[in-house]
Parts: sequence; structure tokens; C-alpha cells
Amino acid sequence: MLKNFKYIIGVTLVLSLLLFTSCKDEVLPKPTSQLRLDYKVAKYAAFENHCPFTFNLNSDAVITEKTDCGFTITYPKMKATIYLTYKTVNGDIEKLLKDAQKLTYEHVIKADDILEQPFINNDQKVYGMFYQVGGNAATNNQFYVTDSIKHFVTGSVYFYAKPNFDSIMPAADYIKNDMQNLMESLKWK
Repeated sequence: MLKNFKYIIGVTLVLSLLLFTSCKDEVLPKPTSQLRLDYKVAKYAAFENHCPFTFNLNSDAVITEKTDCGFTITYPKMKATIYLTYKTVNGDIEKLLKDAQKLTYEHVIKADDILEQPFINNDQKVYGMFYQVGGNAATNNQFYVTDSIKHFVTGSVYFYAKPNFDSIMPAADYIKNDMQNLMESLKWK
């Protein structure tokens, strides 16, 4: 009987020892982290120039005139550039509209969808279209504005990175807001 009792105590001690030593936290791999990109609130100021139009510009953007009233608006921290092109309407508004739409729809191969948002500002006689190109297209936001008689301006944004929309989405949203503000504030001289 004493022999059985020693045996039971020995087994109990070994099981208790195994139980307490095996209760360590389970080793799990760390979850992948997500990059958080926060940008400060945009501050806009009127951009005056010699061209037949003016608009509001984000104070963090750097603007450079490349051609006659054609500008690049760069965002160095985001590695992105908005390209603005101005053309005079010479009875060729239909051709200009087709060219602007063609530029957008060339991205349909990589795009998941293209959302068109008409823009009308009757007070300033500014009419146009804003395009949001979903997916991994080279440019995800484009627009054109015109008065249908004299002036035609197009704009598109390009990132200097492989088009992976998930990773550039915060910057793309920020610049999309700047482009919409540019459209809404544009005035003909």
C-alpha cells in the first residue's frame, strides 16, 4: 500500500511539473503592420498668373510653368505631380473633349471602374468633368474644365511609384481633394 501511495505521489508530481512548465504563452508571429500616412489640413491660396485663368493652390504644393500656361504641381512628400494643360478653343471644342475623354479611358485596361462626376459653375462659366479611376491605373484622378468658347484646361495626377492603389490611397485622396478644389475655384479672366 505504501508502495502504491509513493507511486501515485510520484506520478502526480511529474504530471504537475509537466502541467506548470507547459503553461507558457504560445509563440505567435507578429501581425504585419500598416503604414499610417497622415497629412496636415490643406491651406489654399489664390494662384495668380499671366494665363487666362486663376485657381486656388495648396500651400504645400510646388507649381512650375512648363509650357505656355501649362503647369506641373508637385507634391514632393507624396511623390506625385498634377499636370495642367491649357488650350485655346478655336471652334474645336468637340475634338478637345474627345481627346480629354480618350486620355481617361486609355486607363480602362488597368482600371476597376471609372466614376464620372460632372462639374457646373454657371456663375463663373466653368463646366467640366472629374474622373476617378479605380484600381491600379497610372493616374487615378483626372479632370477637364472649359467655358466651351475660349478656354480648355485638363489636369491629371501621376505618382512616381508602381501603381498599387491600396498603398497610395491616402495620398491619392489628399490630392483628389486638391484637384477638386482647383476645379471649383478656377475662374476665367
